Amino acid sequence: MSSLSPQHGGWPEPIVRVQSLSESGVSTIPNQYIKPPSQRPSIATEPQQVYDQEPNIPIIDLGDLLFGDDHIDSTIIMNQISEACREWGFLQVVNHGVSLELMGRILQLWRQFFSLPIEEKQVYANTPLTYEGYGSRLGVEKGAILDWNDYFFLYYLPYFLKDHDKWPFLPTLLRETVEEYCGQLVKLSGTLMKLFSINLGLGEDRLQKAFGGDDIGACLRANFYPKCPQPDLTLGLSPHSDPGGMTILLPEAHDAGLQVRQRDSWVTVKAAPGALIINICDQIQVLSNAKYKSVEHRVVVNSAKNRLSLAFFYNPKSDIPIEPLKELVTPDCPPLYAPMTFDQYRLYVRMKGPKGKSQVESLKSLQRS
Repeated sequence: MSSLSPQHGGWPEPIVRVQSLSESGVSTIPNQYIKPPSQRPSIATEPQQVYDQEPNIPIIDLGDLLFGDDHIDSTIIMNQISEACREWGFLQVVNHGVSLELMGRILQLWRQFFSLPIEEKQVYANTPLTYEGYGSRLGVEKGAILDWNDYFFLYYLPYFLKDHDKWPFLPTLLRETVEEYCGQLVKLSGTLMKLFSINLGLGEDRLQKAFGGDDIGACLRANFYPKCPQPDLTLGLSPHSDPGGMTILLPEAHDAGLQVRQRDSWVTVKAAPGALIINICDQIQVLSNAKYKSVEHRVVVNSAKNRLSLAFFYNPKSDIPIEPLKELVTPDCPPLYAPMTFDQYRLYVRMKGPKGKSQVESLKSLQRS
């Protein structure tokens, strides 16, 4: 932490808002955003090219499970969920119970926030201590290559961390809409945790209990990816797996920026209309002893349009050790990961920023030692 500068709000260098760079009309991006050749996107994918293709991430219709009668045979749907978790680490869900009107409304309000004058957003400028507020970088390594994005990060749970005064006051209704949206996603997350748990051969509440029962963490990050004059040289978000438990992503319609690693290639996600994109994160990989795997993903940018997405993170209680569940450990499948609390675990990404799957893999070396 010695490299952090009080004069830069705790960051190692002065913070530059990517949106301000984009709107200044620069024709080349500053050097601190240029990725090494091996990390650059091979092609700047145009959104329409993706949306002319068939959907590629498994789509799961939850309607019968959530709203059908007791006589519905859920075997097919449960098998689809299991396969998506094991093969992709990602799935799209439709008929999920979250209001489509609410999904559209919250995206519109966050767009309005990022359209505010810079001085109104600067009131919420964040620090690396908690990352709450308006930010433009992840990690505190001096001289790091940065990603082409701005964001707003806020806590929803636990209640003692939630502070409405740290949420944007403008646009009007944003605070209460975030409250409503996060409440619906907590409910959906609890349902998905039961389905994941059953598919792992556990009691339906086992994963939730390992997370801390009802005493869990939840937070929201609004991601803003300004249009970029050289999208082939940078990334909106570098490759990483999410450190928490489960992520629920709400993209804008016809949004083609998220890419998921599938074996040795990057697959650009085509979101189905009204879908939420779910991904397994590192803590569930640890609890499942790698039966479910968190998967690397990244975000590409383009030169034509700004992009927005909302990432909701559903996390374990931060101070309880997370380790492979004993029911999933056998002599043939010993525990792969050493115990670690989520508080300890997320310090890594807060210090170093997105670094592939290096953090969860480091738990294996701790276990071996």
